[in-house]
Amino acid sequence: MTSTIHVQLLVPERSLFAGDATLVALRAGDGDIAFLANHAPFMATVQICVVKIERLDDEVLYVAVHGGFVRVAKNEVVILADVAELANEIDRDRARSALASAEAELAQSVEDAVVETTLRRAQVRLEVASTSTRAFHS
Repeated sequence: MTSTIHVQLLVPERSLFAGDATLVALRAGDGDIAFLANHAPFMATVQICVVKIERLDDEVLYVAVHGGFVRVAKNEVVILADVAELANEIDRDRARSALASAEAELAQSVEDAVVETTLRRAQVRLEVASTSTRAFHS
């Protein structure tokens, strides 16, 4: 049995990552899940979350994913997302501004799913941006 799993992270414009990994973690459906080599078949929606991919070179790739789908089969994880961003692609100032705006709207008692989604996206983007210098150490 192999100790790696093949991963593809795709958005409509391009492939953000394709390669082998030792672990993929994300928020699917109503909870967090991690996939290791030889995981059982699985399919679910992906929530707005940080996707963590532990690569074979002992680096960890963090990606801000704003929803989508995940499928696991035959030792491969495929994540399809409409929008996803690598840490080095995130404009921190813009993400901070979006977070502040969403927090201000929620503070004014604006109960709105769009505002809550904007808030969660900004939080995830800032979390991923802050991980751009972190490396995985075994």
